[in-house]
Amino acid sequence: MFELTSRDLRHNLKLNCAHEFSWGFGIAFHTTYATIPFFLKQLGAPQGVVVSVAGLFSILIAIPQLFSAIAGRNIRNVKTAVIAVHTLSWPPVFVMAFTFAIIAPTGPYAWVFYYICFILYGLAVGLIIPIWAGFLSHVSDRKSRGSFLGVSFAFNSLGGFVGGFLVKYILSSSIPFPKNFGLGFFIMFFAIVIGTLVFFGYRVNRQTEVREKKSVSEFLRETREIIKTDLNFRRYLLARIFFTANFPAVSMYAIYTKDKFGFDISEAGVFTVLNVMAFGLASYLSGKIGDRFGHKAAIILAFAAHLLALITALNVRSMIGVYGIFIFLGFGLGAFMPASMNLVYDFAGKRDNKTYMALVDTVLAPFTFLVITFAGSISHTIQTETLFKGVGVFLVIGLLILTFVVKDPKPQTHELPVPPTL
Repeated sequence: MFELTSRDLRHNLKLNCAHEFSWGFGIAFHTTYATIPFFLKQLGAPQGVVVSVAGLFSILIAIPQLFSAIAGRNIRNVKTAVIAVHTLSWPPVFVMAFTFAIIAPTGPYAWVFYYICFILYGLAVGLIIPIWAGFLSHVSDRKSRGSFLGVSFAFNSLGGFVGGFLVKYILSSSIPFPKNFGLGFFIMFFAIVIGTLVFFGYRVNRQTEVREKKSVSEFLRETREIIKTDLNFRRYLLARIFFTANFPAVSMYAIYTKDKFGFDISEAGVFTVLNVMAFGLASYLSGKIGDRFGHKAAIILAFAAHLLALITALNVRSMIGVYGIFIFLGFGLGAFMPASMNLVYDFAGKRDNKTYMALVDTVLAPFTFLVITFAGSISHTIQTETLFKGVGVFLVIGLLILTFVVKDPKPQTHELPVPPTL
């Protein structure tokens, strides 16, 4: 039994930055806002499938989270657990890489092969998230967790920055389709394997691991009690429900602007670079703002950036505007990551944060499904600009609820902590 020292926290921060860099580098080849919509479009997938990809990924990661939280309710060795669940993401990524880099299927149904792997990968990530969130609470300090996550996710964007240039190089090379994307998936596979192995080096605060064992019925009763009694958490979920309308827009930005300006698909690499540059800056600022002013302020910033991305898309007139869409989108995604995770920790307090993490995505999943199903069904019958305007209305309502109705779950004065440095 020991408590983490400042030296331990610095050590963990360095390893977490290495982990995030590896995953950010790998995910550059699998972005749901650029690379995958282009890939599915070229594979001949239906328009509704392309439109739904970002929302479907959110649903897939939500489906197993309550199961993962239940299975992990009595975990004692959090390091072993987080490594084990991360390995679940390896097989589907390897299969999609082998399929499209070696076998290279084409034809009207080739996209189905990828879609199966995409589904399995999304479910694997869903199993990871609650265990990973619980693990991070054991390797960081509560007072500086915003900065810890903000700096870490900034390194995620640095990895994506490097990966984005490689994406552009591969997609503009002479490697034929779909082997070019398959090569990218192989690179992604090796990157996430390295990112997983980094977990072996973390130092864990084992004092927080001592919990009274909890049965499944007790876990479910506690879950119902959270929803029933935590009014502020329900208000937060309501705001997030309105924000699910954003998923179809995120999947459509790349396809919409390509149809409008006719650029080469290798621009996906440029979009990734711009996105992750903004992501890194926003992650760092979000962590600092959250520690200083509360994580509600940071997540408001995130969704305001998503609204700016949508407004830019509605008024885009040149490639400069296209780049602006992905800069705002990256800022929104980057600010969201540390803010949303830290809000979960604040809402949970002394309760199990894995439960809160699972509840958020589980509650949002049905609404995300409705949104992407509706958007996919009408995408052929209405103009994209009209769909974007409808999304904008929901984003504004969600932003107003979050700003004026939801209270910061940690309302006391936030003294700026001294975070661990690299």
